[in-house]
Amino acid sequence: MITIDPKTIPTAKLHGYLLGSVAPRPIAFASTIDDKGNPNLSPFSFFNVFSANPPILIFSPARRVRDNTIKHTLINAKATKEVVINVVNYAIVQQMSLSSTEYGEGVNEFEKSGLTMLKSDEVKPFRVAESPVQIECKVTEVVALGAEGGAGNLIICEVVKMHINKTILDENGAIDQHKIDLVSRMGGSWYSRANKGMFEVPKPLSSLGIGVDTIPSEIKNSSVLTGNDLGMLGNVDVLPNQQDVNKFAKEHAHFIGIKSEEKHTFAQEFLKKKDVLSAWKVLLMN
Repeated sequence: MITIDPKTIPTAKLHGYLLGSVAPRPIAFASTIDDKGNPNLSPFSFFNVFSANPPILIFSPARRVRDNTIKHTLINAKATKEVVINVVNYAIVQQMSLSSTEYGEGVNEFEKSGLTMLKSDEVKPFRVAESPVQIECKVTEVVALGAEGGAGNLIICEVVKMHINKTILDENGAIDQHKIDLVSRMGGSWYSRANKGMFEVPKPLSSLGIGVDTIPSEIKNSSVLTGNDLGMLGNVDVLPNQQDVNKFAKEHAHFIGIKSEEKHTFAQEFLKKKDVLSAWKVLLMN
């Protein structure tokens, strides 16, 4: 056994130990708006429910370890005092991951991740339509835990309205834990899926992914490709060039001339193997 004094190791290393040992953690997919009305969407795994009367949720956008900067979510929550917390199930995990890419100020992560903005009833931030449970909240307090990189900021939220998709309810009207199919955060790039075990989602590129919003409509509106598939396709920084696509086509001549649905099915097989570039090559073939 090793013994660690937090004051004697780099914050990044301590951060890794904490995330790897305190897990699985639920995910707050937090939607906010800035003071100009621009939407923002980002996931946080320092999150839980802390009270039912009053109904209180707390999540924590930490200061970035690498440069001590703060996230748009924190800025927006302080400015507007409103947030929507959307739960994350397996069906949207890749799109959720893509939304965590650090796009610039004013970029709409709903559009980049291919998720649908749904108007809230009591607050201004939008809900994620694809999330099985959406929780509208008023921010009652923000508690800064420190001023250095890695320090958390507790955003204390009071629930003012919940929206629950009927498809996840059992015959008694309670949330069925099999149907909701929640995912949680582990250490590194690992996640846990309720009753299914661990799986890996590669962290978003350090460079910016192209986003689901730039994917051609014929692909984006596919009846075969799922939201998770689109999330993976959107997390590339550049598409394969025509020369690489042509070379791939010669090696896989059986893909040429097939119908869109068949092409999308073949591409999906590559996505299942985490071979995103080959999937794109299939989709870009004439």
